[in-house]
Amino acid sequence: MYAVEFQAKMKDGIIRVPEKYRKKIGNRFKVILLAEEASETSSDIIEHLLACPMKLPDFIPLKRKEIYDRT
Repeated sequence: MYAVEFQAKMKDGIIRVPEKYRKKIGNRFKVILLAEEASETSSDIIEHLLACPMKLPDFIPLKRKEIYDRT
């Protein structure tokens, strides 16, 4: 048994093995997962919300006038 190391992001519970390792590894292998500490920056949060928007029932977006109204 030999080891390979790579960084990846999980999408829908799936971690993709880089192409350069697929033939060498084959179909059966052992996985040891080392997860980084969760430290979302503001750009990560925005990226996440754009990728997975929240669906709220009865949501009505503000009109431009309502956004800038300061009364």
